[in-house]
Amino acid sequence: MTSGTTLEKQDIERIFLGFAIEAEKQLSENIYEPKQRVIVLAGPTAVGKSNFSLDLAKKIGGEIISADSMQVYRGMDIGTAKVTSSEIDSVPHYLIDIRDVKDPFNVVDFYYEARHCCKQILARNRVPIIVGGTGFYIHSAIYGPPSGPPSVPELRKYLEDELAEVGIEVMFDKLKELDPEYAATITKNDKQKVVRALEIIRLTGEKVSSLSWKERQQPQNYDFRCWFLNRPKELLYKRINKRCEKMVAQGFLDEVRRLEEGGIRNNSSAAQAIGYRQALDFLDTEQTKADYEGFLEKFKKASRHYAKRQFTWFRRESAFRWLDLELHDYEVAMEMVIQDYTQTS
Repeated sequence: MTSGTTLEKQDIERIFLGFAIEAEKQLSENIYEPKQRVIVLAGPTAVGKSNFSLDLAKKIGGEIISADSMQVYRGMDIGTAKVTSSEIDSVPHYLIDIRDVKDPFNVVDFYYEARHCCKQILARNRVPIIVGGTGFYIHSAIYGPPSGPPSVPELRKYLEDELAEVGIEVMFDKLKELDPEYAATITKNDKQKVVRALEIIRLTGEKVSSLSWKERQQPQNYDFRCWFLNRPKELLYKRINKRCEKMVAQGFLDEVRRLEEGGIRNNSSAAQAIGYRQALDFLDTEQTKADYEGFLEKFKKASRHYAKRQFTWFRRESAFRWLDLELHDYEVAMEMVIQDYTQTS
């Protein structure tokens, strides 16, 4: 074979992973499996999840499963605060860089792939640690994927035509009126989620926030030990502002330019991600000093608003214990998580 037709090792691994996950989807959810423990570390953006999870994994022999809906995409590195190659060498990470930016990835994909990763990690007598801030993904890992009805092409087209006619703000306002709880967890710019939510409401007559998790009150298969890492909002917001500035200094705008060439605008979820949406809007301007300052402030504001939505989401998650990283000494906080994981009762 020529070098152009030779499969790389990572390509072969990805093919076998695909087969394994498809087989996983065929298994009954009702098959009994002894519950093994899985640690879940959630928290708002910039709280310090990555460093905490890396240190924890090194202490207890853990491997990390990313629950970040954007870190799955290759090239979305700086804006997602993705771990470095050296950090991945020190602790194995999964569900990072598994899709091209133009390819779709959703909560159901995440559920099956995260579940498969948990099984493989436990089979090696290691500790799975699910880490991220995407509440929708983390909830699905614990309780199973959402149970919304299948899409109806005629209704979907009607809603998409309505969106084109009246605009996203009108559609988002309609969603807020019908299901304010779910609307609070997404942004008005995420057209795909807004349209899908309105479609579900039309088809079922129920709110997405109630339907999605119907009959999923008990964790499936695993004993999830769930922690929400947090800090006082005034301190967290300062960390968010500094991180946004650092990302831009590290070349975030150049990253978005490369992703634009790779087709990020064709992936509505990726193009609407925090920071990327603001950067793409900036690239559409004349890129004056005022445009740049406006972009940076919008980036910071959107990130702070996202953190606020993360707090809102996880307040309703009864499985999570909150761990204030400012209130507790770092090592004490980590020991709390370790003791909870290792306790016999």
